[in-house]
Amino acid sequence: MLRVLENPLYYLDNFQGVLNWISERYADLLSPEETRFVKQFTQLPLASRALFVRLVMRKGCLFRASKLNYEEIGDTRAAALPLLELKWVALDPAISLDELFELLLKPEISQAFQLVTPLKAARKAEQLEALREEYTQEQAFSAWHPASDDVLYRIDNQDLCDRLRLIYFGNYHQDWSEFVLSDLGVYQYEKVEFSSQSRGFGTRQDIEHYEVLHQCRERFNEGEAPADVLQQLASLAARDAHNPWLASRREKLQFQIGQHLEKCQDWPAAYHAYAACRYPGARARAIRVLEKDAQPQAAYDRLIIALQAPESEAEHQLLLRMAPRLRRTLGHPKQPAEPVTQAVRIDLLLPPPQQACYVEGVVQQHLTQDDAPVYYVENTLLNSLFGLLCWPAIFKAIPGAFFHPFHRGPADLHSADFYPRRASDFQACLAQLDSGAYQAAIRTTYASKAGIVSPFVSWEVLDDGLLELALSCIPALHLKKTFERLLLDIKSNRSGLPDLIQFWPAERRYRMIEVKGPGDRLQDNQQRWIAYCARHAMPISVCYLQWQDAQP
Repeated sequence: MLRVLENPLYYLDNFQGVLNWISERYADLLSPEETRFVKQFTQLPLASRALFVRLVMRKGCLFRASKLNYEEIGDTRAAALPLLELKWVALDPAISLDELFELLLKPEISQAFQLVTPLKAARKAEQLEALREEYTQEQAFSAWHPASDDVLYRIDNQDLCDRLRLIYFGNYHQDWSEFVLSDLGVYQYEKVEFSSQSRGFGTRQDIEHYEVLHQCRERFNEGEAPADVLQQLASLAARDAHNPWLASRREKLQFQIGQHLEKCQDWPAAYHAYAACRYPGARARAIRVLEKDAQPQAAYDRLIIALQAPESEAEHQLLLRMAPRLRRTLGHPKQPAEPVTQAVRIDLLLPPPQQACYVEGVVQQHLTQDDAPVYYVENTLLNSLFGLLCWPAIFKAIPGAFFHPFHRGPADLHSADFYPRRASDFQACLAQLDSGAYQAAIRTTYASKAGIVSPFVSWEVLDDGLLELALSCIPALHLKKTFERLLLDIKSNRSGLPDLIQFWPAERRYRMIEVKGPGDRLQDNQQRWIAYCARHAMPISVCYLQWQDAQP
């Protein structure tokens, strides 16, 4: 249930909380300018602090005084005076014509430029285009619109506040709305005990490194030459060797640039991007690019090396798919194909539904029986059971995993050492599947942690009935095999699970069902899960649905 925020200065309390948190945990990393800002902020009058935070949390950096109306602040022009003295806010700054048009309403534009018909009646964009050639220089707001009694402010230390937000969250994608959503009860976060070592950034260089990395991403997204961005990424490699979290972010961006170059069919550039990248999947893509670039021997040589120690099931699958093509191209003798484990096949021929719907829903409705209900769960149910059983291991407060109160999961969740760093904790959780204690443990976590954000638990899908059916009908051994595979490669293996699950409560058994509609085929991660389940005698089927009127 959503809560009502009774404190009108909630945003100021949240901002001050961030400053206090940073001062306690990152004081040694702050620049003199940042340290001075934190001290000066607390010395400002209450109304000035509140106004400044309002400006920081609003979009953009230009604000008309007439638009700053906050009952809890009062006279915002008076509140702005101390901010002007500190030069945190500028009064009547020079702005461009485009910025002016963002600030003025259409009648104000007509008044400021004394427009006459037909330009006066034109759309705002057309007015801007007509005036742009004449008005090329920036000037103060008061000079643009002298008839207005309004004043314009510009916040001048937004970059500093963004950097403080980065230090707190460890990223730029989380913002001040996290506090509001938490206060309102939209999101609830696990409370983790933070150690003195629980920091996203260990040195000032880490902060600067992240900022440069963020700039590289922005430049790439804005269309700058990939070669220039890759060159700067290469210069960062030596600086993040001590911080695996930063290194993984750099590698991920390099992999994404490689994907872009591959899409553009720039094979040499794509190969070099992949070959110098350790992000999961980069090695296989480098081999594939060599194949596309008509270098089969080079591709095959690297493939043979990779097959000796595949980095994951996903890579192994891709390598086995490429190997026959490359051998055929090189004139090597054909090798027998590895046997493929097949799932039980279900073929359904049904009349098309009267209204548009998902094929999974059609199959679910068709297969459901009073004594054998079918649920659409896809990747939610088994991931949720894993998240509930292994909650203590997932949310263990180890250095570098959690460094602010708004984590949806550990910061190192997808890193290669996520499991090794918590191996004994996960083993203790999974041991409950052998002792029979797992059901009570899952029920306890389900009750005590209800609604708390987790990277695995889908609270919107899980309910009492589904949970009890799963605990009653899915054998502990099957859950253990599933959870062990999840831990092998969380990023890849948390998806690809079957769409439906059917329970026979009286018989305490179940089956998983992957649904494929007309023309659809199994994806790679689905094939891997199907093969794994079949190898371990876990009941899994693939249902192929056809519509009756589609038959000849």
